[in-house]
Amino acid sequence: MVTDTHTVALIVAAGKGERAGGDVPKQFQLLGGLPLVEHARRALAGHPRIDRVITVVSEGAAVAGETAIGGATRRESVRNGLEAIGDAARVLIHDAARPIVPAAVVDRLLAALDDAPGAVPVLPVADTLAANGEALGDIVDRSSLARVQTPQAFAFAAILAAHRAWPASEEATDDAQILRRAGYRVATVAGDPLLDKITYPGDLALAEARLGATMRVRTAMGFDVHRLVAGEQLWLGGVLIPHDKGLSGHSDADVALHAITDAVLGTIAAGDIGTHFPPSDPRWRGAESGQFLRHAASLVAAQGGVIDFVDLTIICEAPKVGPWRAPIRDRVAALLGLAPTQISVKATTTERLGFTGRGEGIAAQAVVTVRA
Repeated sequence: MVTDTHTVALIVAAGKGERAGGDVPKQFQLLGGLPLVEHARRALAGHPRIDRVITVVSEGAAVAGETAIGGATRRESVRNGLEAIGDAARVLIHDAARPIVPAAVVDRLLAALDDAPGAVPVLPVADTLAANGEALGDIVDRSSLARVQTPQAFAFAAILAAHRAWPASEEATDDAQILRRAGYRVATVAGDPLLDKITYPGDLALAEARLGATMRVRTAMGFDVHRLVAGEQLWLGGVLIPHDKGLSGHSDADVALHAITDAVLGTIAAGDIGTHFPPSDPRWRGAESGQFLRHAASLVAAQGGVIDFVDLTIICEAPKVGPWRAPIRDRVAALLGLAPTQISVKATTTERLGFTGRGEGIAAQAVVTVRA
């Protein structure tokens, strides 16, 4: 029974992952715009009962958060990660190739540690099993079999001692096997199909579908206005446009990027551009507005969100936006890391009505859609 509450999650991400295909190891392949390992890290770091997350990677690999360097085998990588922890009451050991980590499974695992030094999530075997060689062999009784998943939860002192005692000449398929060899009991809890491991190329497409099912669409609008004055540069959508007047503001006054930034922030209820970059702060005097948009996009990504589409409308009598539509689209796409086809740029006038009609200023509105 574990009484202390300090819990560390250890993510194993040092393997080659060659069976999944692709140009990079599978743990760094993108799922919903983020590497698999980052999905797992965020899920575990965001759980209220996990105090610390360490990712075990190969030498030179760059990932967010705290890291440890892995070994030549999975077992050695886990051992290195355990040694890097220092001290803890509990540890969750998880494979980066399982990017979706339901919080309910973590809750069940930690609860099971109240009565056992180890716990693993399992699923029943639903398919018929048979020996397989040149021809189909005898049926294997599946009633006593289970599919074992990660994360696997352990009393830290017990799993560290078990790893230290494991013979270097022998490998293990998971950490529960190592704990059982040391004489400890491993409890089982209900797993989840969302935890299925990505091993082959088709698994990534299935994970995309499953991730999409767990995400919700959010849409928000942004609106901004700036005055046109002589002697200023005119920046629209991150593009410098020749004109006899420019927009006045504390930053570069890019009304289009400001509207998009506010829309992006709105999708995660993170306030507006003035909240993050107040005009009273001299650091932002004359600042390039692209950094505001990149910051807003990073906040969405930090919550596991994915920006799907941006619809921008620029409202002015002059200059004519049409010739600059494609450069603005491409610049916004580059700032957000999206394809140009995910950016819509439109322009309209107010039929010479109001301040935009009189050429006193330019307005912009943007609608942004994300999945989060």
